[in-house]
Amino acid sequence: MAIYDPTKTPADSYDTHTHLNDDKLYHDVDAYIGRANEFRVMEMNIVGYDAIANQRALSIAQSHENIYAVLGFQPEDTDGFDETAATTLAEQLQQDKVVGVGETGLDYYWESTSHETQKEAFLTHLALAKKYDLPVIIHNRDAFEDVYQILKASGVTKGVMHSFSGTPEQALAFVDLGMSISFSGVVSFKKAQEVRDAAKVVPLDRILVETDAPYLAPTPYRGKTNEPAFVKYVIDSLAETLDMSPKDLSDVTRQNAHRLFLNHD
Repeated sequence: MAIYDPTKTPADSYDTHTHLNDDKLYHDVDAYIGRANEFRVMEMNIVGYDAIANQRALSIAQSHENIYAVLGFQPEDTDGFDETAATTLAEQLQQDKVVGVGETGLDYYWESTSHETQKEAFLTHLALAKKYDLPVIIHNRDAFEDVYQILKASGVTKGVMHSFSGTPEQALAFVDLGMSISFSGVVSFKKAQEVRDAAKVVPLDRILVETDAPYLAPTPYRGKTNEPAFVKYVIDSLAETLDMSPKDLSDVTRQNAHRLFLNHD
Protein backbone atom coordinates (compact mmCIF):
# COMPACT_ATOMS: atom_id res chain seq x y z
CA MET A 1 0.00 0.00 0.00
CA ALA A 2 1.35 3.41 -0.97
CA ILE A 3 1.89 5.72 1.98
CA TYR A 4 0.63 8.67 -0.06
CA ASP A 5 -2.80 8.54 -1.66
CA PRO A 6 -2.01 8.16 -5.38
CA THR A 7 -5.46 9.43 -6.33
CA LYS A 8 -4.68 12.81 -4.80
CA THR A 9 -1.56 13.59 -6.81
CA PRO A 10 -1.37 10.95 -9.54
CA ALA A 11 1.43 12.59 -11.55
CA ASP A 12 5.13 11.92 -11.18
CA SER A 13 7.12 14.83 -9.76
CA TYR A 14 10.71 16.12 -9.75
CA ASP A 15 12.38 17.38 -6.55
CA THR A 16 14.85 19.87 -7.98
CA HIS A 17 16.80 20.50 -4.78
CA THR A 18 17.41 17.95 -2.07
CA HIS A 19 20.33 16.94 0.12
CA LEU A 20 20.48 13.17 0.41
CA ASN A 21 24.20 13.92 0.72
CA ASP A 22 23.60 15.51 4.13
CA ASP A 23 24.62 13.49 7.19
CA LYS A 24 20.99 13.43 8.36
CA LEU A 25 19.95 11.46 5.26
CA TYR A 26 23.11 9.99 3.74
CA HIS A 27 23.13 6.99 6.07
CA ASP A 28 20.08 5.50 4.33
CA VAL A 29 19.94 6.92 0.81
CA ASP A 30 18.20 3.95 -0.79
CA ALA A 31 15.40 4.00 1.78
CA TYR A 32 14.72 7.69 1.19
CA ILE A 33 14.73 7.18 -2.56
CA GLY A 34 12.36 4.24 -2.19
CA ARG A 35 9.94 6.24 -0.08
CA ALA A 36 10.13 9.15 -2.53
CA ASN A 37 9.16 6.79 -5.34
CA GLU A 38 6.13 5.65 -3.32
CA PHE A 39 5.11 9.29 -3.20
CA ARG A 40 5.60 9.40 -7.00
CA VAL A 41 8.69 11.57 -6.66
CA MET A 42 10.57 9.83 -9.46
CA GLU A 43 13.39 12.30 -10.20
CA MET A 44 15.55 14.53 -8.06
CA ASN A 45 18.67 16.69 -7.99
CA ILE A 46 21.16 16.02 -5.19
CA VAL A 47 22.70 19.41 -4.49
CA GLY A 48 26.22 19.89 -3.17
CA TYR A 49 27.38 22.61 -0.82
CA ASP A 50 31.00 21.72 0.09
CA ALA A 51 33.71 19.32 -1.09
CA ILE A 52 32.38 16.27 0.76
CA ALA A 53 28.76 16.92 -0.19
CA ASN A 54 29.76 17.38 -3.84
CA GLN A 55 31.48 14.01 -3.94
CA ARG A 56 28.51 12.36 -2.25
CA ALA A 57 26.10 13.99 -4.72
CA LEU A 58 28.12 12.63 -7.63
CA SER A 59 28.23 9.16 -6.12
CA ILE A 60 24.47 9.05 -5.49
CA ALA A 61 23.61 10.37 -8.94
CA GLN A 62 25.96 8.05 -10.78
CA SER A 63 24.67 4.96 -8.99
CA HIS A 64 20.92 5.65 -9.28
CA GLU A 65 18.63 6.09 -12.26
CA ASN A 66 16.78 9.40 -12.67
CA ILE A 67 18.87 11.13 -10.01
CA TYR A 68 21.22 13.96 -10.89
CA ALA A 69 23.95 16.02 -9.26
CA VAL A 70 24.32 19.77 -8.82
CA LEU A 71 27.76 20.76 -7.54
CA GLY A 72 29.04 23.85 -5.78
CA PHE A 73 29.89 25.59 -2.51
CA GLN A 74 27.13 27.31 -0.56
CA PRO A 75 27.93 30.81 0.73
CA GLU A 76 28.55 29.68 4.32
CA ASP A 77 31.21 27.21 3.10
CA THR A 78 33.18 29.45 0.79
CA ASP A 79 36.06 30.06 3.22
CA GLY A 80 37.48 26.78 1.91
CA PHE A 81 36.75 27.56 -1.73
CA ASP A 82 40.30 28.24 -2.91
CA GLU A 83 41.90 27.83 -6.34
CA THR A 84 42.41 24.10 -5.82
CA ALA A 85 38.77 23.61 -4.84
CA ALA A 86 37.65 25.60 -7.88
CA THR A 87 39.78 23.43 -10.18
CA THR A 88 38.33 20.26 -8.66
CA LEU A 89 34.81 21.63 -9.03
CA ALA A 90 35.44 22.44 -12.70
CA GLU A 91 36.56 18.85 -13.30
CA GLN A 92 33.54 17.44 -11.48
CA LEU A 93 31.11 19.59 -13.44
CA GLN A 94 32.13 17.78 -16.62
CA GLN A 95 31.17 14.34 -15.29
CA ASP A 96 28.10 12.33 -16.23
CA LYS A 97 24.82 13.10 -14.45
CA VAL A 98 25.86 16.65 -13.46
CA VAL A 99 23.07 19.06 -14.40
CA GLY A 100 23.85 22.30 -12.58
CA VAL A 101 26.27 24.53 -10.67
CA GLY A 102 25.49 25.29 -7.03
CA GLU A 103 24.25 25.87 -4.67
CA THR A 104 26.00 29.21 -4.71
CA GLY A 105 25.08 32.79 -3.94
CA LEU A 106 25.09 35.08 -0.92
CA ASP A 107 23.89 34.67 2.66
CA TYR A 108 24.04 37.74 4.88
CA TYR A 109 21.94 36.22 7.66
CA TRP A 110 24.55 34.15 9.48
CA GLU A 111 27.52 36.48 9.01
CA SER A 112 29.86 33.50 9.36
CA THR A 113 31.73 34.21 6.12
CA SER A 114 32.76 37.65 4.86
CA HIS A 115 30.66 39.20 2.14
CA GLU A 116 33.71 39.63 -0.09
CA THR A 117 34.64 35.95 0.18
CA GLN A 118 31.09 34.98 -0.71
CA LYS A 119 31.02 37.36 -3.68
CA GLU A 120 34.29 36.05 -5.08
CA ALA A 121 33.04 32.46 -4.85
CA PHE A 122 29.70 33.43 -6.40
CA LEU A 123 31.49 35.03 -9.36
CA THR A 124 33.59 31.90 -9.86
CA HIS A 125 30.49 29.69 -9.84
CA LEU A 126 28.75 31.96 -12.33
CA ALA A 127 31.77 31.81 -14.62
CA LEU A 128 31.77 28.01 -14.44
CA ALA A 129 28.05 27.89 -15.19
CA LYS A 130 28.64 30.03 -18.25
CA LYS A 131 31.66 28.02 -19.39
CA TYR A 132 29.93 24.65 -19.18
CA ASP A 133 26.47 25.93 -20.15
CA LEU A 134 24.85 24.68 -16.95
CA PRO A 135 22.05 26.30 -14.95
CA VAL A 136 23.15 27.95 -11.72
CA ILE A 137 21.29 27.25 -8.47
CA ILE A 138 21.27 30.37 -6.32
CA HIS A 139 21.00 30.66 -2.54
CA ASN A 140 19.88 34.16 -1.56
CA ARG A 141 19.28 35.13 2.04
CA ASP A 142 19.05 38.78 3.10
CA ALA A 143 21.18 39.71 0.08
CA PHE A 144 18.73 40.48 -2.72
CA GLU A 145 20.36 43.62 -4.09
CA ASP A 146 23.89 42.18 -4.26
CA VAL A 147 22.70 38.85 -5.70
CA TYR A 148 20.61 40.66 -8.30
CA GLN A 149 23.38 43.03 -9.38
CA ILE A 150 26.07 40.32 -9.56
CA LEU A 151 23.79 37.97 -11.49
CA LYS A 152 22.72 40.71 -13.88
CA ALA A 153 26.31 41.74 -14.57
CA SER A 154 27.42 38.13 -15.11
CA GLY A 155 25.33 37.60 -18.21
CA VAL A 156 24.15 34.22 -16.90
CA THR A 157 20.54 33.79 -17.97
CA LYS A 158 19.79 30.20 -16.97
CA GLY A 159 19.25 29.15 -13.38
CA VAL A 160 17.09 28.83 -10.31
CA MET A 161 16.35 30.99 -7.31
CA HIS A 162 16.32 28.15 -4.80
CA SER A 163 13.76 27.96 -1.98
CA PHE A 164 12.41 31.37 -2.86
CA SER A 165 11.28 33.43 0.12
CA GLY A 166 11.17 36.98 -1.22
CA THR A 167 8.54 39.38 -2.47
CA PRO A 168 6.54 39.25 -5.70
CA GLU A 169 8.62 42.16 -7.01
CA GLN A 170 11.87 40.33 -6.29
CA ALA A 171 10.58 37.17 -7.94
CA LEU A 172 9.73 39.08 -11.12
CA ALA A 173 13.11 40.83 -11.08
CA PHE A 174 14.85 37.46 -11.18
CA VAL A 175 12.44 36.11 -13.79
CA ASP A 176 13.39 39.08 -15.98
CA LEU A 177 17.03 37.93 -15.73
CA GLY A 178 16.03 34.49 -17.02
CA MET A 179 15.78 32.69 -13.72
CA SER A 180 13.26 30.06 -12.68
CA ILE A 181 11.75 30.33 -9.20
CA SER A 182 11.74 27.24 -6.98
CA PHE A 183 9.31 26.88 -4.10
CA SER A 184 9.98 24.72 -1.05
CA GLY A 185 7.98 23.82 2.05
CA VAL A 186 8.04 27.51 3.00
CA VAL A 187 5.07 28.00 0.67
CA SER A 188 2.99 25.83 3.03
CA PHE A 189 3.84 27.79 6.19
CA LYS A 190 0.92 29.68 7.68
CA LYS A 191 2.76 33.01 7.92
CA ALA A 192 4.36 32.84 4.45
CA GLN A 193 1.66 34.78 2.61
CA GLU A 194 4.26 36.91 0.82
CA VAL A 195 5.81 33.79 -0.70
CA ARG A 196 2.39 32.60 -1.86
CA ASP A 197 1.77 36.04 -3.35
CA ALA A 198 5.09 35.72 -5.20
CA ALA A 199 4.08 32.34 -6.60
CA LYS A 200 0.96 33.91 -8.11
CA VAL A 201 2.96 36.33 -10.27
CA VAL A 202 5.64 33.94 -11.53
CA PRO A 203 4.97 32.64 -15.05
CA LEU A 204 3.93 29.00 -14.88
CA ASP A 205 6.78 27.91 -17.13
CA ARG A 206 9.30 29.30 -14.61
CA ILE A 207 8.01 27.50 -11.49
CA LEU A 208 9.88 24.58 -9.91
CA VAL A 209 9.36 22.64 -6.68
CA GLU A 210 11.87 21.33 -4.16
CA THR A 211 12.18 20.03 -0.62
CA ASP A 212 15.64 21.31 0.41
CA ALA A 213 15.60 18.18 2.57
CA PRO A 214 16.51 17.60 5.35
CA TYR A 215 15.51 21.22 6.01
CA LEU A 216 12.25 23.19 5.68
CA ALA A 217 9.81 20.29 6.01
CA PRO A 218 6.39 21.37 4.75
CA THR A 219 3.18 21.38 6.71
CA PRO A 220 2.09 18.91 8.16
CA TYR A 221 5.69 17.87 9.00
CA ARG A 222 7.10 21.29 9.83
CA GLY A 223 9.91 21.05 12.39
CA LYS A 224 10.69 17.44 11.55
CA THR A 225 13.36 16.01 9.28
CA ASN A 226 12.41 16.69 5.68
CA GLU A 227 12.88 14.15 2.85
CA PRO A 228 12.32 14.08 -0.93
CA ALA A 229 8.99 12.28 -0.56
CA PHE A 230 7.54 15.39 1.03
CA VAL A 231 7.76 17.42 -2.19
CA LYS A 232 4.21 16.18 -2.68
CA TYR A 233 3.07 18.38 0.19
CA VAL A 234 4.84 21.34 -1.41
CA ILE A 235 2.93 20.61 -4.60
CA ASP A 236 -0.37 20.31 -2.75
CA SER A 237 0.09 23.69 -1.06
CA LEU A 238 1.38 25.45 -4.16
CA ALA A 239 -1.41 23.99 -6.31
CA GLU A 240 -3.99 25.33 -3.88
CA THR A 241 -2.33 28.76 -4.01
CA LEU A 242 -2.38 28.75 -7.81
CA ASP A 243 -5.87 27.27 -8.05
CA MET A 244 -4.56 24.24 -9.96
CA SER A 245 -4.89 20.53 -9.47
CA PRO A 246 -1.84 18.86 -7.88
CA LYS A 247 -1.63 16.62 -10.95
CA ASP A 248 -1.41 19.56 -13.34
CA LEU A 249 1.19 21.33 -11.20
CA SER A 250 3.25 18.13 -10.93
CA ASP A 251 3.18 17.83 -14.71
CA VAL A 252 4.13 21.46 -15.31
CA THR A 253 6.96 21.59 -12.77
CA ARG A 254 8.37 18.27 -13.97
CA GLN A 255 8.37 19.50 -17.55
CA ASN A 256 10.02 22.76 -16.47
CA ALA A 257 12.74 20.78 -14.66
CA HIS A 258 13.30 18.56 -17.71
CA ARG A 259 13.69 21.60 -19.95
CA LEU A 260 16.12 23.35 -17.61
CA PHE A 261 18.24 20.49 -16.32
CA LEU A 262 17.94 17.76 -18.94
CA ASN A 263 17.42 19.82 -22.11
CA HIS A 264 14.14 18.05 -22.81
CA ASP A 265 11.23 19.95 -24.34
